[in-house]
Amino acid sequence: MIYLVDASVYIFRAYYSELPAMTDRDGNAAHAVFGFARFLSDLMEKVRPTHIAVAFDQRLSSSFRNRIYPAYKANREPPPPGLELQFQRCREFCQHLGVAAFISPEYEADDIIGTLVAIMRRAGVSSVVITRDKDLAQLIRDGDHYWDYGHRERFGYDEIEKRFGVIPERFADYLALTGDSVDNIRGVPGVGPKTAAALMKEFACLEDLYAGLERVARLKLRGAPALPERLLLHREAAFLARRLTMIACDMPLEVDAGALRRRELNSSALTNFYDHHGFGPLLRRQSERLAQIPLG
Repeated sequence: MIYLVDASVYIFRAYYSELPAMTDRDGNAAHAVFGFARFLSDLMEKVRPTHIAVAFDQRLSSSFRNRIYPAYKANREPPPPGLELQFQRCREFCQHLGVAAFISPEYEADDIIGTLVAIMRRAGVSSVVITRDKDLAQLIRDGDHYWDYGHRERFGYDEIEKRFGVIPERFADYLALTGDSVDNIRGVPGVGPKTAAALMKEFACLEDLYAGLERVARLKLRGAPALPERLLLHREAAFLARRLTMIACDMPLEVDAGALRRRELNSSALTNFYDHHGFGPLLRRQSERLAQIPLG
């Protein structure tokens, strides 16, 4: 089993939490680093992983998706001042803790996790995806888990449809129909989650849906008679949206399962890291306990 962490979710959560004000020796804010360090240390102490990796986003506008659709995520505010440095410090913390960390200027954390899932699956290893981002549910297959660690919610393959309304294999098509306002993806106007979920129960994918539009009007859905015309009118937008919502699981990433094994933590580097950031004894004691966990 490998644990794959979507770092941004937990860094932003720490940044906007009610943690006390913290600064490092240079006067830079450090509370998001502390919150992320607590989260990752707690996770590792809880699950004692042999394989673990953390995926980071680099910046909002550099994804290959922006070349496909320049308005992708254009509605988001830029990161608050100083947060970029805290992201960098979180990556340094992973290194000191012996955890593989990945970042790409062209691919998002979702794509990194998707590619790592594919690499491990070929090696016969199941994955636990640790995130709060529903988009990553599309990666889950038999034996894998989606884990919203902060809310203590963990779902296997057979539970994804009950939680999100659609099976993992059809999740990108479902999102293509509903759109995603968080990422500025339009989708098909007037098709909400319930309608999209019902369509994805009836049809295997967008291609299947558009090949069978005559069947849509006969479905027991509110407004079904008008749906075929609406879907046809927004066909191009739907297929564009799927290109944006589908996670890339084949990005160029030269790693194998061995590179994702947890390494021995660097105690002296962690001590210096904690000293620089002014972190107290809690994380130090936890690092001592983590150092005692067998690498497997």
